[in-house]
Formats: sequence, C-alpha cells, structure tokens
Amino acid sequence: MTAGSRGDVAPYTGLGAGLVRAGHEVTLVTHGVFAPLVAGSGVRLRAVPGDPKAELHSTRGRDLHRSRTGAAKLLRAVALARRIAPEMAPGLLRAAREADVVLAGGTVAPLAHAIAQGLSRPSMGLFLQPLHGTRAFPAPMLGTRSLGPLGNRIGGDAVVAAVDHVFTRAVRTLAADHGLPVRRLSAARRDRERQGWPVWHGFSELVVPRPRDWRPGLEVCGYWWPHDTGGGLPAELEDFLRAGPAPVYVGLGSATAPDPRRVSADIVAALRAAGLRGVIQQGWAGLSAAQDDVITIGEVPHSLLFPRMAAVVHHAGAGTTGAVLRAGVPCVPVPVQFDAHFWASRLVELGTAPAVVPLRRLDAAALGAALRRAVTDPAYRDRARRIAERLAAEDGVAPVAAALEGLACR
Repeated sequence: MTAGSRGDVAPYTGLGAGLVRAGHEVTLVTHGVFAPLVAGSGVRLRAVPGDPKAELHSTRGRDLHRSRTGAAKLLRAVALARRIAPEMAPGLLRAAREADVVLAGGTVAPLAHAIAQGLSRPSMGLFLQPLHGTRAFPAPMLGTRSLGPLGNRIGGDAVVAAVDHVFTRAVRTLAADHGLPVRRLSAARRDRERQGWPVWHGFSELVVPRPRDWRPGLEVCGYWWPHDTGGGLPAELEDFLRAGPAPVYVGLGSATAPDPRRVSADIVAALRAAGLRGVIQQGWAGLSAAQDDVITIGEVPHSLLFPRMAAVVHHAGAGTTGAVLRAGVPCVPVPVQFDAHFWASRLVELGTAPAVVPLRRLDAAALGAALRRAVTDPAYRDRARRIAERLAAEDGVAPVAAALEGLACR
C-alpha cells in the first residue's frame, strides 16, 4: 500500500516484481493513474481514489510553494493529505481483506498498520525515507539543517506524530462505517515501537548508514529499482542523443514549480553558458524548451537515459537520487521541498555533486556554474562511478523476501 507521487510508487513495482519471482502473489494498492508502471511485472494493481498530480496543481497544492520553511510546508502537506485520506481508506481496507500480509509504504504506514491490526493480518513497513527520529541527522521531511543531536531526534519524532494526524479521521471513518476495530493511532504507534514492528528501508547504507540509535527492527536493505516495462527510448530522443556530445538531463520529476516558464528559460540559459546540450523532462512542473541544442521529453525510464548523460539536474527525490547514483554520473540537485534537501545534501557529501541549487534560488548563473564544475572536474564522475559499482552488487529485494517468508509463517 502506498500513495503520493510517482516517486512514492515506482520503487514498489520493482520490489513487487522481485517478490513475484520469489513465488508470491503481489497486489500494489495505489492511485489508478500509476497502473502503467506495473505492466509486465506480474504485480496486480488495485486502484484507490486520488489524483496526486491534480492535487498538486490545485489551489491547495500551489499553497505549498508559499511556505518558506520545511515545517510550514509539512503542515500544509498534512492538511492536504488529511482531506484525501478518508477517500482512500475504504479501498485499502477492501484490498487488505483479500491479503495474507499487508506491506505498508511510508506515506500510508499508520493507516495500513491500523487496517492490518484490525483484520489480524501480519504487516511490516517498506519505507523509502528514514522517517524514524534519530540523533544522527535532521528529520528529512522538515528540509532543515542539523538541529543538533537532541533537536534532530525531537524533529523526527514530531514528523512521525504529524503523519499519524493525517489518518486520524480516516481511521475513525473505518471504525464507524465499516466496523473495523482500531485503536487510536498514537497508541498504535507506541505499540509498534515497543514491539519492534519491522520496517525495511529501500535505500543503500552507502548513501545513508543505518543510525546507531534506531531500535531493533528498523533495517536498511538497499534500493528497490523500478520495474522496467520494456521498450527503449523514443526515436526522436535517440536521434538527438546521437547527434552530438552527451547532454545534460534536467527534470523536476513530480515536483511542481510556481513559474515553469521562468525556470525553463533559466535552465536553457544555464546550459548555453556552460556550453552544454540539454534534455529537459516536462514532468509535473511543465518545463519546456524548443531549441536546436535542447529537446523536451515526457516520461522515460531513468535506467536507460541517465547513464548516457554528461550530468543530471534533478529535484533530489528519494527515487531519482538513487537512479542517478545507479547511473554513475555527476549531478546537480535542485531540491524543491520535504526530503529533497536531505538527499541533495547527501549527494554533496558523497562527492557526486558539486553544490546544491535550491529551486527557489535557481537562476542561470548559479545553475551554469554548478554544471560547469560537475562536467569538467573528473572527480565527480569518478566518485559517481565507484558508488554505482558498489550499488550494482546490492540486492534490496532479497532481505524483504526473506523477512516476508518469516512473517507469513507466524
């Protein structure tokens, strides 16, 4: 069970496909708009209401850009998600009634766990971000610098409590309308922590080492790469790639921008200043440019495109960050909100990115300077290649499959 943007869904298609190969029957329960992502994977899709792209482009979604701090953005996002959650809850419940085990993505974990508990189904978490509080780093969803060990831990715990708040009304609806016996989410969370509810994190310890102060049961197992639905790159894009030197990819994924025309113009100016060709992904932000040395594309598999780039400019979502590291190319992270600032800082610390250029401060000069460093200093590409080689040796699916075998046998 998961909800949110494409980045909140795509990794589970690859994990699900791996579990299918291990002999399980897997259903991905999420928004229907993402059905094409499971094509050919053997994973079934159960659609629940909600169009995350439409929500982000609504008046409520655009309000996120008016928040200047990570905490303010999180509060607005909580309010937005709280309105949507009750619409999804009945669909999640129906899917869980047909299941033996409930696997909960981080974006819906409190609700999924409450449903599993109410139905007496075993469950475990599958998180794409390190959501539990720790003294080691600030809460990723707050998008802040370190607040010190104690402040970091308090901030992380506050985020977990805020996510509980998203689903309070949805849980009450399930209890009142569907007779599901559920506890208050705060009490259920304390039970989860006390009992060591298992949570697997779909990123590599090369990128985020497991915090030493995490409780037993919180494990980091490696990336879950999205399922490859087959096919290659569009012919027009292939022609562009063959027509000159390796270009730079620029995309904001599922993030939105308050002024996509200005951002697009700044991107083109930055590419020109750095003497680079560009592949601009339209994405949910609606970026676009039509020039001889720039092409605009729709959705394409990162696994096919990124390895052919001179560098990647991206919004630093959890999944895209993993895809860039997997490709072994330097990058320039352009974080927009929430955990993107956390992943962007990790890329700089790993030495695969020269600098962070937040979207709110993006202009042609800042982006152009960062791109020149990324493509002309071989150290960034060398470090990116070394990390990619190590990631290629990891298997993020196997630990989850082994844990699932044990969980299903309880």
